[in-house]
Amino acid sequence: MENMKSLADQIREQLVKPAPGEPVKNTDTSAKTVRKAKPKEVPQILADILAYDNSSNKSMVHARFDEKTVRTMNQFKMATGVDVTRLVSFAVRHLFDTCPELKSTIKQFIQNNDL
Repeated sequence: MENMKSLADQIREQLVKPAPGEPVKNTDTSAKTVRKAKPKEVPQILADILAYDNSSNKSMVHARFDEKTVRTMNQFKMATGVDVTRLVSFAVRHLFDTCPELKSTIKQFIQNNDL
């Protein structure tokens, strides 16, 4: 499922790669100082999101987001390659794991409902 790419993802990949017959642009670096980019450390939360496996998830939920959040999620996808579905799935799981008061609220509701 992860190997499936949208048309937009395929076009983005083609734009980054040079065409087979095109010469590679040679930049003159003699007048400029060249800085080698240090390999950036991946933040722990991003490593956790990348390691999160949502391939076995089958249930779907329709959620509504404001325009700014949607724009940010789409920019996050372009910057990291993490699908928005994986991001949202991880975020909800992380929220319930790190905030036990949410689970206790649910348990309390179930207990009061059974009486």
